[in-house]
Amino acid sequence: MLRQLPIFEDENLLSAAIPYADAGVYRLDAERALVQSVDFFTPVVDDPRSYGRIAAANALSDIYAMGGKPLTALSLVGFPACLDRSILVEILRGGVEKVKEAGAVIVGGHTVDDDEPKVGLAVTGLVNPAEMVSTVGALPGDRLVLTKPLGTGILVTALKGEMLDEKNMAEAIAGMEALNRGACEAMLEVGISACTDITGFSLLGHALEMAEASGVLIELNAAALPVYPQAREMAAMGLIPAGSYNNREHYLPRVLDGRGIPSEIIDILADPQTSGGLLMAVPAGRLNALLDTLAGRGARGWVVGQVGGPPTGRLRVLR
Repeated sequence: MLRQLPIFEDENLLSAAIPYADAGVYRLDAERALVQSVDFFTPVVDDPRSYGRIAAANALSDIYAMGGKPLTALSLVGFPACLDRSILVEILRGGVEKVKEAGAVIVGGHTVDDDEPKVGLAVTGLVNPAEMVSTVGALPGDRLVLTKPLGTGILVTALKGEMLDEKNMAEAIAGMEALNRGACEAMLEVGISACTDITGFSLLGHALEMAEASGVLIELNAAALPVYPQAREMAAMGLIPAGSYNNREHYLPRVLDGRGIPSEIIDILADPQTSGGLLMAVPAGRLNALLDTLAGRGARGWVVGQVGGPPTGRLRVLR
């Protein structure tokens, strides 16, 4: 459907040449480019301030995935007239906390009446075009590093189904609230080949996007995937988010022997993430330096696979 829309022809629109770019990138001059993205969603937790933190961290993530530094943000809010405005204040307070932590400022926003809360940010950052990171550039032999565990979609579904409470998923909530700032700083310091952040299209979808954009084969090691506590147990009980089924239908045909992968692995691979981590392709010789630098920046890293090929633009799950 979107192919029916006109294409902007502008040599400074750098993201137009990047398949599956995480953010829009517009060059200002030789050393500066704007990095812009927008995201918002309905509540994933009950606590208003936590919801605000998660929504802000999620929106900021696309800037970090491109190697950018967030500068400004505009708040986007849909809020029911029937809810107490003190709830909205707490939601926005949580967002402010994360924007300040990112070193950016909120310069305004827009609010509309809606049937249910929807909160997010439109974020603008800066990146040096020569240092920009994207889905393009992964090379055979690179190792794949993921910076946050998986399973948030399953856990949020369990929370909404009252099979868990927020105390039971405290680690996942802390992970969703965490900025990808430290991970971004680490990858820029060490030097990596490619990067994307893991959000609604799941690890399965975003890894395939990197495979296609870079023209490589992505190999994921199922046994190495980090998963938040209780996510596997909730998935085994059938608490699978609707987005997971969409991801399976869309991406599994492009996975080598995808129909033969056990369901318990697909549950994790196809789980749509909220405020997920970064997936980085790093040269093997820089892997240890990246893991050490991530730890020094207060982030974590799990080696979840490697880059191979051919066949290119495909994904293989090792188990």
